[in-house]
Amino acid sequence: MREAGSPRWGRSIHRFRYAVFAMFGLVVLVSGFYGRDLGDHLTQEGWFDDSSQSVAASKLADSTFGRDTDADLIAIYTAPPGSTVDDEPVRNAVAAELNRLRTQHADRILKIDSYWDDALMGRFADASRTHAFASIGLRGDGGTDTVNNYLAIKDEFHAGTTGSGPGGTTVQLAGLQPVVEGINTGMQDDIRRAELIALPLVAILLYFVFGGVVGALLPVLIGGMTILGSQGIMRLLTNHLQVNVFASAVVTLVSLGLAIDYGLFAVTRFREELAAGRSVEEATARTVATAGRTVLFSAAIIAVSLGALFIYPNGVLRSVPLGGISSVLLAAVLSVTALPAVLSIVGRRIDLWGWHRLASIRTAEQIDAGFFSRLALFAMRKPWLVIAPVVLMLLPLILPFRHIEFGGLSERYLSSDNPARVAQQDFDRRFPQFRTEPLKLVVVGANPQQLSDIRYEANQIVGPKMTGPFDPAAPTKDQVTVLASGLVDKRDADSVMAALRSIPEPDGVHVMVAGVPALERDSIQGLIKGLPLLVAILIAAAVALMYAAFRSLVLAIKAVVMSALSLGATLGVLTWIFVEGHGAGLFDFTPGPLMFAVLVLIVTVLFGLSTDYEVFLQSRMAEARAAGAAAPEAIRYGIAHTGGVITSAAAILIVVTGAFGFSDLVLMKYIAYGMIAALVLDATVIRVLLTPAVLKLVWR
Repeated sequence: MREAGSPRWGRSIHRFRYAVFAMFGLVVLVSGFYGRDLGDHLTQEGWFDDSSQSVAASKLADSTFGRDTDADLIAIYTAPPGSTVDDEPVRNAVAAELNRLRTQHADRILKIDSYWDDALMGRFADASRTHAFASIGLRGDGGTDTVNNYLAIKDEFHAGTTGSGPGGTTVQLAGLQPVVEGINTGMQDDIRRAELIALPLVAILLYFVFGGVVGALLPVLIGGMTILGSQGIMRLLTNHLQVNVFASAVVTLVSLGLAIDYGLFAVTRFREELAAGRSVEEATARTVATAGRTVLFSAAIIAVSLGALFIYPNGVLRSVPLGGISSVLLAAVLSVTALPAVLSIVGRRIDLWGWHRLASIRTAEQIDAGFFSRLALFAMRKPWLVIAPVVLMLLPLILPFRHIEFGGLSERYLSSDNPARVAQQDFDRRFPQFRTEPLKLVVVGANPQQLSDIRYEANQIVGPKMTGPFDPAAPTKDQVTVLASGLVDKRDADSVMAALRSIPEPDGVHVMVAGVPALERDSIQGLIKGLPLLVAILIAAAVALMYAAFRSLVLAIKAVVMSALSLGATLGVLTWIFVEGHGAGLFDFTPGPLMFAVLVLIVTVLFGLSTDYEVFLQSRMAEARAAGAAAPEAIRYGIAHTGGVITSAAAILIVVTGAFGFSDLVLMKYIAYGMIAALVLDATVIRVLLTPAVLKLVWR
């Protein structure tokens, strides 16, 4: 076979192998040390479309009246059995406790409005007077500072333990900050789980792939180095932009999985070269020239796919590509520098401490006579008899996607027994006239009569869908008035917003819709409008890069079509499970709309990963073709020499993403189960059955 790239780089690494590994090891350690406090610098912000009307209206309202803090923290007090919140012991104890909090934590608490304030008597309690609540506004801009203020005081309420609150009350904490903190904590736990559980499991799996301890540990070593290096990169990014904790979790998942995959491909190729009788130096050089070149093309495709997210103004979708691209490129660089240096150091001891039956290195002749070679020949023998049933199997998987629904941040993404979720649901049930996330009308430049007309019109056209009439949230200031009311059902948000935005505006008056429901729906609509452009960028980039790598338009287009099939089936499976609710009891989640930003991330990441496997497959086909093999033989050779590796790589990624599948957060389950479905489909029927059958028909 003719080499796919120059072996000089690999020989240079072999010559200076100890220095190369020491240098990159030191850089990674320094980066990991620098990023040790990354979690303290991640935010919960960036979910909304900064170009939308609702964001502009919210900024105007906040700059005029200050941030709306009413929904920051809701403390729900339940009286002891046989008592009410009006009983003097309960009343005095709770009032004294709230006064103490006001005084002792004035640097963290902005205000407290409660049932026990005379001006609010009767409004903040249920009809039985068994339950009442206090609205606690926190200092900060609504981001990380506000969450930290909440964390500093939350234990003061003794929430969750029956009868431990003031006057023997039971206290629950609802509101925006407990929900956000629950999501934040869940994601941090997910990252630690992936790092602490996935790596040992992957090492065990690799032992059975390679049959030796040394060979198994090398891809894990690259994965661990990538995690350490990525922490420093992400920490550096936090100095210049907001990096959402969700983005950090996604970056960890993708970079860890790809780093191990790259290590797997490189180690496999190194062992194959040794089996062919080459020296350690020559095996290293050829590994870098072939597998290394393929890794770099793969990383480029993943990076470009992630870069497509820059078309969106959402902070989350802009921090993911910055962190993801940096981490993926780091994984690729380590795979063509530090890894070949270690391979040169280890040499023929690559199968040391192994089980001989598994550790034996297979020769090219054995690979060509193996299972995947026979499978490719079977698929090419009667391609239409393979294509038809595979496509017919994929279509039912794609069809549920037509029922896709999108939603915003919600307590429903937390586990069903999470205290913040239980408290929020109890609050909504006990106090249906209140909403912690009201819909708002921001009216600018209206005189009293015009404002009255706008209120009347708004209440007339959407009244039945609201918890009450639109009322001023504060006195008019600087010709700006904010009217607020809660949605009875958040699923009506689109129709209510459309009706409110159709209210005629008098000359010189501007009416804008704001509030969290509007922020979420505007973001969803912005993401949907951007999907055609996102898909166009992904397709164009994949075709261009695949053509640059293999100089074949047929192979490039085929790769995109295969990736699209895999992605469509995956999205259909996600809809069937998480929206339609099949398996909700088994996977422990509440069915509902998919988190609006997660879909875009899934599309981007899975398209990149699917194309990534295509790169490894077609690189071996291109090698055979360049050596003079006919198209059918090149197809067989490519499948034979990558089928097992791709299957192992998919199994490794399934283990890594499976760690996120145990998350308490539904939105992380989306990514975990979505990637598992995509990997199973991609590495089996699509890559080793459909691909050779299709190529037999179109590649000449």
